[in-house]
Amino acid sequence: MGPVRYAARLVSDAGAGNLTLRGLMCPGQGVGGPKTRTWGMPSMIKVGCCGFGKTRGAYFKKFDLVETKQTFYQVPLPKTARRWKQEAGRNFEFAVRAWQLITHPPESPSYEKLKDCLPPRSLRNYGWFQLTPEVLSAWERTVEVARSLDARVILFESPTGFLPEKTCIDNLTKFFGSIHRENFLMVWEPRSPWPADLAVSLCRGLNLGLGCDPFVQRPLTGTPWYLRLHGPENKTGQYSDRDLMDLCRLVEDVDDAYVLFNNETRLEDAERFKTLLKTRRTS
Repeated sequence: MGPVRYAARLVSDAGAGNLTLRGLMCPGQGVGGPKTRTWGMPSMIKVGCCGFGKTRGAYFKKFDLVETKQTFYQVPLPKTARRWKQEAGRNFEFAVRAWQLITHPPESPSYEKLKDCLPPRSLRNYGWFQLTPEVLSAWERTVEVARSLDARVILFESPTGFLPEKTCIDNLTKFFGSIHRENFLMVWEPRSPWPADLAVSLCRGLNLGLGCDPFVQRPLTGTPWYLRLHGPENKTGQYSDRDLMDLCRLVEDVDDAYVLFNNETRLEDAERFKTLLKTRRTS
């Protein structure tokens, strides 16, 4: 790999007293090589949050992008999705987080928010990207809502128990090798540690984008980048001005990126980042 520019900080590993490298790596190698902006061409950096976090009307006035958290817990009816789309206006973009019945097993605490009643005998057929009729049905309902929202991206977030082991790799490969993708961009974000070379190899072979928190892992695949910021202290902390400035430097030379805040102060942090990005562009 060639040299890459990076901005990094040493931060204290809470409770351990050790120092760990935490930083933002600027554009480098990825699937298909790095892809940066052509001179004179404005970059398409969309900023938003994972979930509305407030009333939809208030959110639509401030942002032009959202990742739908509701579709993960309980996929809505298509008519509900169409209403969201109508409320948002024509320039607003929805990214859809895939229904948890595809990615997460029934013992996940997130199933407490599920409204559908699942047959007890078939519980083991849900989640883990299994190629079962139950998971494929959940995929079809996810697609139906994504169509209604005119979404470009569908995000699949795998749980911490989805590990770089043969069964999980086989499930991932069979699922994405079998489903009908239509024209959606598919993004996978593993929330457990996966070796970077393995994750990139899988994404390359399965034509997936690799979602990441750029403060934990630099983007490894080609554009569009899909950055999900989970918070400097596991969702509880607020990003500093220096954090957001580093993030600006990371994305300003990329031609296509989604930047989605998923921490407790996501609405405030996303607004601060949008303002900072606009200021840098006009200065």
